[in-house]
Amino acid sequence: MEGKYAFFGGRIVPVEEAKVSVRTHTMNYGTGCFEGIRAYWNEEEDQLLVFKLREHYQRFLNSCRILYFDLPYSVDDLCAITLDLIRREGFRGDSYIRPLAYKSDELIGVRLHNLTDAVTIFATPFGRYVEAEEGARVHVSSWRRIDDNAIPARAKIVGAYVNSAFAKTEAQLNGFDEAIVLNQDGHVSEGSAENLFIVRDGVVVTPPATDNILEGLTRAVVMQLCREVLGLPVVERSIDRTELYVADEVFFTGTGVQIAAIIEIDRRKIGGGKMGPVVQDLRDLYFDVVRGRLPQYRHWCTPVYVNEPVPAGIA
Repeated sequence: MEGKYAFFGGRIVPVEEAKVSVRTHTMNYGTGCFEGIRAYWNEEEDQLLVFKLREHYQRFLNSCRILYFDLPYSVDDLCAITLDLIRREGFRGDSYIRPLAYKSDELIGVRLHNLTDAVTIFATPFGRYVEAEEGARVHVSSWRRIDDNAIPARAKIVGAYVNSAFAKTEAQLNGFDEAIVLNQDGHVSEGSAENLFIVRDGVVVTPPATDNILEGLTRAVVMQLCREVLGLPVVERSIDRTELYVADEVFFTGTGVQIAAIIEIDRRKIGGGKMGPVVQDLRDLYFDVVRGRLPQYRHWCTPVYVNEPVPAGIA
């Protein structure tokens, strides 16, 4: 079942009516930004829970700020619109929500200023982003990660994802599940659309925000869970390419990919060539968290249906 509705033109309409012209500025120049938000079905409670809803919209508005957007919506407004949209859809399964801010003018000319800003939101049932979540085989891409002084990676800019598409297609056409991209300094940045972690000698390591990564919300959650629940030290520092080969474990994180074990890089086995214990524990913990099964993290989950109060701050 695909989504039947979209927020478009300031109201929720049938998705068939949510259309833009081929002349639209964002379609021609990539001058838009977006978010990816997951909602998880809790079968025991008959409830759909949106994970980190407010935080996603805070990042969405940060991306908008970078791209000269001035939307007439607050975080609370966007949360309320999204919950209304999902309730109308009536999803009873894991789902994905896509807000998109775009320059709606139909004109020729590259710029960000003095354009009309618009936003649309749609949703769809959604499963895995990377099929081999328990054991992905990846390679280090020949394509370098975009730089903050060229196209800021901390903003989810529509046009920037051509960089990701180059890396992903190169990987898959060469027989791999995913790609790892390096920054301009030759240090590990992230996957094509995922943050990256390694485990070495009991320490969890991830590249810093200054290595041209997306400041991932799942990344932040994983760091917090490692420290608070698993008792593992977490370090943010640059990672060399060859450090990947000698790591005990390597894994991706992200809203789309969730938590995916990497068992092979550039045809070299990582650790024992199978999912390691840290990633296994993290996956088990993460899926309990996003489905609202751990009371101490329940406030990260926003219920869609009305049999449970909505957390404070969301109308």
